[in-house]
Amino acid sequence: MVYGETPFLIASAPNGARKTKADLINIPISAAEVAREALACKQAGAGMMHLHVRDDDQKHSLDVGRYREMLTEVRAAVGPDMLLQVTTEAVGMYSARDQMAMIRDLVPDAVSIAVREIAPIDADLNALKVFFEFMREAGILPQFILYAPEDVVRFNQLVEIGVLPGEKFPVLFVLGRYTVGQISDPAELLPFLGTSSYISEWMLCAFGAFENACILTGAGLGGHARIGFENNHLKVDGSPASDNAELIAQAREGSRLMGRKIATGEQAKCLMQPVW
Repeated sequence: MVYGETPFLIASAPNGARKTKADLINIPISAAEVAREALACKQAGAGMMHLHVRDDDQKHSLDVGRYREMLTEVRAAVGPDMLLQVTTEAVGMYSARDQMAMIRDLVPDAVSIAVREIAPIDADLNALKVFFEFMREAGILPQFILYAPEDVVRFNQLVEIGVLPGEKFPVLFVLGRYTVGQISDPAELLPFLGTSSYISEWMLCAFGAFENACILTGAGLGGHARIGFENNHLKVDGSPASDNAELIAQAREGSRLMGRKIATGEQAKCLMQPVW
């Protein structure tokens, strides 16, 4: 692939699973708030939304009814040209069985799945294979979250033994963690690169004030970006962003200077398509 030929996909992660209005007053939580934010992010250059839902106390939830409400509101706001992805993140609350049950019930267009959560060492691999075959038949677009190089090893194993029934899959590399004062370093991306031949496209997210530096490093190396208040709320000058769209716009302008065109929602669907 010639450098710059693949469009740069920007996914907005507007809230995540942990932060509340007490942490960040302008974080969007409700379906209506996320829908408004999604439209602003689309206008700023995002081709994809990474969606979390919360309960009445702003706590993380995998409630299918809340997801359906969120997806309906966001789709009405952004129209057809944006890929909407839900999360199965456990946050210490949900088992792999819970996560799979949510996906089977909801049947979303796209979903992000942490390899270490869905396929721990003691996982029922037969049940997992049946589940991934269901996703393939249903046309659900997966993105596998890899927090560390050992997760890449596990991901590779799942493909090699046929639990993941396919050849190549989109993944997300995570730089940093949910810790106070976390600042990710672009060099943290390097241990992930070249560690798997089963990756179709890779995206990264980064915690802390150097989010944009990490994202543009990834853009320069041919990757894609997940950006937003889930990971960081500061602009490159250190001032707080008024909304997620400001963070998207920074990455959009930086990636253009690096010769990357911005992916549309339709292109996002192609980029996130696995080679089953």
